[in-house]
Amino acid sequence: MFIDKNPTPGKLSLLCASSTGLILLLMGLIMGLKTIQLAWLLLITTPATYILTRYLTEKFLYRKIKLIYKLIYQTKASPQEEFFHTHILPKPTLEQVQVDVEQWASQQSDQLEILRRNEKFRKEFLMNLSHELKTPIFAIQGYIHTLLDGAIEDQQVNREFLKNAAKNVDRLCRLIDDVDEISRLESGEIQFNKEAFVIQDLIKDVFDLLSLKAAQKNIGFDFKKGCETPIMVYADKERIREVLINLIDNSIKYGKQGGYTLASVYNTDEKHVLIEISDNGIGIAEEHLPRVFERFYRTDKARSRDAGGTGLGLAIVKHIIENHGQSIHVRSKPDIGSTFGFTLELFSE
Repeated sequence: MFIDKNPTPGKLSLLCASSTGLILLLMGLIMGLKTIQLAWLLLITTPATYILTRYLTEKFLYRKIKLIYKLIYQTKASPQEEFFHTHILPKPTLEQVQVDVEQWASQQSDQLEILRRNEKFRKEFLMNLSHELKTPIFAIQGYIHTLLDGAIEDQQVNREFLKNAAKNVDRLCRLIDDVDEISRLESGEIQFNKEAFVIQDLIKDVFDLLSLKAAQKNIGFDFKKGCETPIMVYADKERIREVLINLIDNSIKYGKQGGYTLASVYNTDEKHVLIEISDNGIGIAEEHLPRVFERFYRTDKARSRDAGGTGLGLAIVKHIIENHGQSIHVRSKPDIGSTFGFTLELFSE
């Protein structure tokens, strides 16, 4: 009992009563009390000490413990649960209370850290969104006011200004569409309709779709040697088409004149397929790689805007792949090129 690290209220009360009785016995012997007097003293004080200590322990200490649990646990107990915890379950020891409080404090700290990161992310997102919206809006405003101030009468510039204004309106519409899409992807509003299809056929379709754009920079499309054998995947075909369009379009935007874009398809483990889109373009510096899938993150803001991007394409790609329960990655080196790879589920009959 004396070395018990987790004493119950009964053991604690018995310890206090025994200690009090022993002290009184020693004091009585020193004072020269008779045996009968000592017996009556012990008979009265020991039970009284036990009862008083037990009462104070349960009514004061455990009431405080109950208040602690009410603070750290927000669920409200029903009358049946309250009776069960009060009269049937053993009372928690102080060590157990300490462990529970420390665990609660750790959870609160983790939640606060998550909230801080989310708040920082929200502020960055709103700041970037505001900046991205201002750029085309100010451009449109400038062209329109210039036309209203008299340039509309100048046949040499009026159509050019209107074309530029229309171009910025289109960019603004793309930005709004991308923001809407990524919001719907994050909230789970977009339904994914999976089907079996040959991934190489879909890649060829995207190559054909973007062939004219690639021809302007004399960029060639091809499959890596050994990756031509058809492989069936199970995914949302139209969403994966969107992923491929984004990745291949980026390989053209940031590709070198006369360069190439290669597609690779690998059966990795009889359950997954790895698809990679590689180019020999300008590449991405190592310090930017961990953030390329963030919304509005640009490795070179001026060059990215000139290329016509909204800054949300790769973030949308990441959400589409992750909504398939798969992963996406990037490897790159400046002036060497980039490789974006993602996995999909292998179709098995």
